[in-house]
Amino acid sequence: MKVLVIGAGAVGARVARQLLSSDDVEHVVVRETDDRRANAVLESLGSDASRDDGTVAVDAAVLALPAGLHADLAADLVRAGVDVVSVGDAIGDVERMLDLDHEARERGRAIVVGAGFSPGLSCLLAAHAATGFDEVDEIHVARAGTGGPACAVQHHEALAEHAIDWRDGGWVRRSGGSGRELCWFPDPIGGRDCYRAALPDALLLVPAFPGVKRVTARLAATRRDRLTTRLPMLRRPHPEGGPGGLRVEVRGRRGTASDVRVLGAMDHPALAAATVAAVTARWCGAGRLERSGAAGLASMVEPRSFLEELRERGVRAAVFEGSATA
Repeated sequence: MKVLVIGAGAVGARVARQLLSSDDVEHVVVRETDDRRANAVLESLGSDASRDDGTVAVDAAVLALPAGLHADLAADLVRAGVDVVSVGDAIGDVERMLDLDHEARERGRAIVVGAGFSPGLSCLLAAHAATGFDEVDEIHVARAGTGGPACAVQHHEALAEHAIDWRDGGWVRRSGGSGRELCWFPDPIGGRDCYRAALPDALLLVPAFPGVKRVTARLAATRRDRLTTRLPMLRRPHPEGGPGGLRVEVRGRRGTASDVRVLGAMDHPALAAATVAAVTARWCGAGRLERSGAAGLASMVEPRSFLEELRERGVRAAVFEGSATA
């Protein structure tokens, strides 16, 4: 298969490398407006990659772009008969891509929304954690770390915007930076204070779990992060991001008993996001998605098989032992 990667930043460059390490990907086409970055990435990829000139027909496209650029591209690609994988985590992008569900279904194409670290890996962990539950009542996601400069800017802005929670059958808007909660991530991340923020996880998880009563998402932040969130970033983001973590808590019922399952992951978000996006693109090409249309990974794939493939590529999940407090 041939895959188009749009964006060659911290995540996009890794997506291209992950794809070319797979036997079923014969060629990667890179679209990047920054000539220096594009040339550096193409030089590292070798002869099986080329810069996009509009002449190579592709089977799938991965959108690894800053916020605000995903939905229009996704629409154009679907109309051209190409499956789309987006790593975008901005609420506006996610909402607009989900609005393309009907059109994508009619065309027999898929738009996999939020196929990165979180949302993405977080959706897979939620779906896997829910296995064996007779009824899922609550899902709570927390994340720490960023995947690169564009991701850091997005998270900085998300703390200043309203969060969207799902509660008792309706959407509830909460102030960003509120609702502090100490969340424990796999070592060496450990405990971090997490706050409400403009995160799209609930938009993707609610359709995947009909009847769920509560879905929330929080972002790890320091006191300085919260105090400066309405100002320009005070220091330049790290070009590659740093180590990050995920914590996904699922509450529900097994028979007549209440139960809680908590899964987590620790990895560099840029690397984990790229691995999730690359595997998703390969599943698109292999016809392994469970439906067409626009949706998150929890609605699109069988989670255990997908997580096993991620584990083979070094992205591992952890189970938190013990009890979770309300």
